[in-house]
Formats: sequence, C-alpha cells, structure tokens
Amino acid sequence: MKTKLLVFLLIIFINFPLYSISFSDDEDPVRLASRITEQMTDEQALAQTFMLGWVGAEPSPVILDWIRERQIGGVKIFGWNTDDTRRLARTVGELQSHALDGPFGIPLLIATDQEGGIVRHVKGDTSETPGNMAIGASGRPIDAYWSGYYIGKEIALLGINMNFAPTVDLYTNPDSVLISTRSFGSDPVQAAILGSAFAKGQLDAGLIPTAKHFPGHGDTALDSHGVLPRINLSFEELMERELIPYKMMINEGIPAIMSAHLAFPNTEAGPVPASLSPWFLTEVLRKEMGFEGLIITDDLLMNGALIHARSLPQAAKMALLAGNDVIMISSTPALNDLVWTSLLDSMRNEPEFRDRVRDACRRILTMKLIHLRGEGSVPYIPDLDLVDAGIADPRGTEFFLGLAARSVTLINNSDALPLNSETAGRVLLAGNFSDFFTVGRRAFPTAITYWYSPLRPLTTLLNHARNVDTVIFCLFDRAGMRILNQLQMQLYHTDIKIIVLSVSSPALLDDLYRVDASLSVYSYAHESFIAGFSAMLGRIPASGRVPFPYSPERPPRQAVLGN
Repeated sequence: MKTKLLVFLLIIFINFPLYSISFSDDEDPVRLASRITEQMTDEQALAQTFMLGWVGAEPSPVILDWIRERQIGGVKIFGWNTDDTRRLARTVGELQSHALDGPFGIPLLIATDQEGGIVRHVKGDTSETPGNMAIGASGRPIDAYWSGYYIGKEIALLGINMNFAPTVDLYTNPDSVLISTRSFGSDPVQAAILGSAFAKGQLDAGLIPTAKHFPGHGDTALDSHGVLPRINLSFEELMERELIPYKMMINEGIPAIMSAHLAFPNTEAGPVPASLSPWFLTEVLRKEMGFEGLIITDDLLMNGALIHARSLPQAAKMALLAGNDVIMISSTPALNDLVWTSLLDSMRNEPEFRDRVRDACRRILTMKLIHLRGEGSVPYIPDLDLVDAGIADPRGTEFFLGLAARSVTLINNSDALPLNSETAGRVLLAGNFSDFFTVGRRAFPTAITYWYSPLRPLTTLLNHARNVDTVIFCLFDRAGMRILNQLQMQLYHTDIKIIVLSVSSPALLDDLYRVDASLSVYSYAHESFIAGFSAMLGRIPASGRVPFPYSPERPPRQAVLGN
C-alpha cells in the first residue's frame, strides 16, 4: 500500500511540477526573470517567444489551446478582431485569465497597431486621429506626446499593454504608399524628437511602445507585405539618416523595436532581410547601437520574410538566431504545426539555438516584469464599466481637434480662399468619405454631394460639376487623382473653381496646377475634416507646414488661362 502511494505521488509530481517561483514575487525584475527562465522547460521558454493572431471577433479554440497548453508569450490584436469594443475587452480578459492560470502566472503581451491616422487596428468606439504626418506638420513635440497618451489610454482600458507605434520611418520616397502619412516627415532628428515624445505618452498611459520599422521602410515604394523590397542605401547613408531616430530613441529608453522585412544589398547583410539578419540585429542594433530592449519581428507571414526564408519554420528560426526575441505570426498554426515542432527540435539538438531562445525568453520576462506589474500598469482583466465611460475620451477628442487645426496646410491658393457663400456660389462636394459630406454640408448647407468611384462613369460627375460654381474635391489616393485629373481637363476652360482637400500625403498634389486652391489635412478623421473646412472658410489659419521637402512650381489656373 505504501509503495502504491509513493508511485502515485511521484506521478503527480512529474506531471504537475511544484513551482517555487511566481511572476508576482516581489523581486528585482532582472533577477526574477533569470530565475524563472532557469526553471522553465524548453517548451515553456520557446513558447514565450511566440506572438500569435487569430481570425474573427471571438478567440478561436486553437489560440486558446496555445495559451492554455503551451503558455505562449503574447497575442496580436488585428483589425478583424475589433469591431465591437466591449467584446474585445471581454476577449482580452478571457485570454489573460487562461495565461495567468498557467505555470508561474505569467501574463500575455497583448499587442496591436494603433498608430493613429490611417493605421487603427482597434476600431469600434476608439478615436480616429489626425496621425503622424499631421503631428509633423504641426511640428510640436507636445502634440506627439498627447497623441501617444490619448491613443494609449483608450487601448489600455481594453487590456492591451503593447502598441506597435510610433512609426519612425522617414518619408524620403514620396511614392511610398505603405508609409505615406504614417511618417512624421523626412527629417531624422525631427522624427526622433516626435517619436520619443509619442513613446513617452504611451509609457505614461501604461503601454509598452515599439519603434518601427527598423532599419527604415520609408525609402521604397514597395510594400513588404507582398514583396521583399530592396533599398540601395549604404550603411553610411543609413547611419546618417534612417537610423538616427533609433539611435536617439534608444538613448531615451525605447523598450521595444520592430524589425522589418527589407533587404539592403549594399550593406554587409547583402540580400538577407533585416528582420532575419544577425548583422543588422545583433551587430548593429545590439552591439553598435546599444539596444537592450525587445526586438520583435513584423508578421512572419508577410512575403518580405517568406520570399527569402522559403518557409515559415525556417523564417522563425532565422528570426530568432538573428536576434529577434518575439516572432509574430498573424494567424494561429495548429498546435503541433511544423513551425513549433521544428523549432523545439532545433532547441533540443542545437545548443547555440537553445541558448538564443532562453536569452530571448529572459528578455521577454524582464520586459513583462518591468511594465506589466504595479501601479500604472494595464489591468489584466478590463473593467467593462471603465471601457464604456472612457472610450472615446472627451479630452482626447478635444485635443485631436486642436491638433487637426494646427496641422492644416495651405498647399496653393490663387485667391480662391477663403470661401464664403457669395464667392463659392453653388457648390459640389465630391468625395468618398461620409464625414467629408457631413462636415461639408455644415459649411455649405445647399451643396450638391457626389460619391465618386473609379467604377462610376465620369460623365455623371461632369454633369454635376458643370452646373455649379465651385467643386470641392476630397483627394485620398491615386485612384482619386486619376478622376481629379480628368475632371480638371474637362473643366480647364471654364470659370468653375476647383478646391482640393487632401486627406493623404501632399506628394499626391505634385501634378496639380489646374486647381484654384488645395489644402492638406493628412487624415480622414472627422476632426480633420472640421479643421479643413474651417480653414477653407477662413475661420482658422492654415498654419501647418509640409514636413518633407516640397516646393511644387505650378502657376495658378487663371495665369495658365490668361485671365
């Protein structure tokens, strides 16, 4: 009988080990992280490096299995998870509850992309904001700080504790559709100052900010989601320009940096993407630039990574060996998928890889212990009453309206602005954002509205335009530019005024010289439209400045027509 009891107790001990250490222990974070890592199995240490996403509003059974059975280190919230704010808060609480029930009681990193402007993965009731280029146009670090703070405060209420922002890519290629208004501008020092202020606002809201996309995505027109961009800059050029924001932000204590799937063939990395390059991440970022925080990959399912690595398991292994601490995968692999089994096999059979994974685990735990515990940290389980009361924050809404007003930029004006009911006459509002029409009709109550689209015949727009005195055209992308160019040509020899309100990069306006005036507001947020129409009516000054070299030479249309 005694022997059977001993065997039973031995089985219990083997299958349910007694952990004498906990994430909640009151101990120095660096020392506690090392002690927990030492007690972890290979599986537990490897799992901490995984950050997974899932498809749908509700967490999938597979992502729950990864949390409960594997104790992964993090999850990523994407736009397809977030239409219902309260439901997202409940989901985050559910995920964290499962994580906290695991060995050591380690919470998840709950991350998202809430940059402001056009990148707003957490939708629902959260604020739409003017974005980084509007901050660059205002030129005020305090605007960057409060943008980071109010964006962070909202998503912190949802239990999100890490934000993949600020974007500090420089806007050095005006054809960069991917970066565009996500950039603060082209000046590296200004980007560093504004990025640091934004990060400080995030930290004060309780979040872990992440600077991206290292070493810089701004000097290419290609998108690393679909291809592997090759940027022909030398390392010296990178150090003198793209890397300056990172150097300055490292000195300011930025806790995390995201690596990008970009190749720089004129550097020692050669054809290898920076995200998979030991030279870029270990030699340059760690050793030369002195970064000690977390390095996180951009999504490894992006073609920029897979084209080079040839497979997801190989991309994940290369990423960890290169120096990344967290590997992000936007979908949820099956529990025993090859990406897991192959990495675990490498960990058991390759001492160098095992040491690298355990080093990454130690860094992850240190980051969590510093930022996810104590006063001011994001709650693990969101309070739904606070979610209802705090999103969107009225003070944040007031601030973002002020930022939008400070950033409005007058691109050109041939005495057409300011407008009033007499000088505007009959007005046509042509756009493809509902807020543009809502705000525009407040400014011009009798205006005709037209929702343009590449699929609609131009003749319909022309018929409306020929029956008004002023066309106010909302411009967002190149498809809209093609429609606007055709409209300009058809109205070229008429007295009909064309006013352009740009909600994207002013670089789109380079080819426009047949318009009477153009303004840039950098965003399609409701507050940006209010600011744009207010400047159009002369109620506020258009005091913003284009935050990159921009001096298009175009004569006024009246001069071209000889009027």
